[in-house]
Amino acid sequence: MAYRSLDSDRLVTTLERLHGRIAERFPGRGIAHVCAELIELGRRDASRSRKLARPAYVLRAGIALILLAAAIMLGYGIYLYRTPDLDAEPFHAFQGVEAIVNIAILAGAGTWFLLNLEARVKRARILADLHELRSMAHVIDMHQLTKDPTRIAGEDEGPATDSSPVRDMTAFELSRYLDYCAEMLSLTGKLAALYTFASRDALVIHAVNEIEELTTHLSRKIWQKIMILRQTVRVRAPLADSAGPNGPDEAGRLRSRKPTANDTCSPLHPFALRGPGART
Repeated sequence: MAYRSLDSDRLVTTLERLHGRIAERFPGRGIAHVCAELIELGRRDASRSRKLARPAYVLRAGIALILLAAAIMLGYGIYLYRTPDLDAEPFHAFQGVEAIVNIAILAGAGTWFLLNLEARVKRARILADLHELRSMAHVIDMHQLTKDPTRIAGEDEGPATDSSPVRDMTAFELSRYLDYCAEMLSLTGKLAALYTFASRDALVIHAVNEIEELTTHLSRKIWQKIMILRQTVRVRAPLADSAGPNGPDEAGRLRSRKPTANDTCSPLHPFALRGPGART
């Protein structure tokens, strides 16, 4: 069973490692504080998901007492009108039968309500926590909003304005920054998935699926930026020297050459924009 469900403790450990990597790579930046907030949410959600997965015995005991009291009252009512005298007081007898029927209907509705009360209480708590995770996903997305790979790579040479965001990252740093944002979004979706093990409520599962779709969509936008950055660096790197060591003919070949998996600057290469073992 260890590999059939998410381990909440290891998920929190993964978040803590990610925070350490971010704090070491980008000390003092807001993304580290966002990750620290995500760790707090992760610890809370891990604890709550375990609690909500367990039966609420106190609530169930209260429901059982209420149902027992209702059953006693219904039985007492049936006992009083078990032998109605239709000849002596027919109208009164029919009133008693009607009252018993109404009590039975109300008892059935009350029983259904109480039996589903635990599920509704858990659902309300889970949906409130999932709403916070959904908001956190948008906060993470805001931190990568102004990270423009074309500007970093030099394709957009227009002058900056007073309101322009500060862009002081290298291509490698921007790649790592975007990668960290994508990892945080993925882990946000996994935190939401913890609640599917605590409840099989249809609304809860639907809300979790919505968060996973949201984080996947936002991650896809981030990876588009990363691929644009890698492609731009791959194109510019061979042209750093206007003519290769063998003259202009080599420069022309470099411009027209298609990337291969062996090019370290190619998006096809596993270590593009980073060295082997530098993915931290």
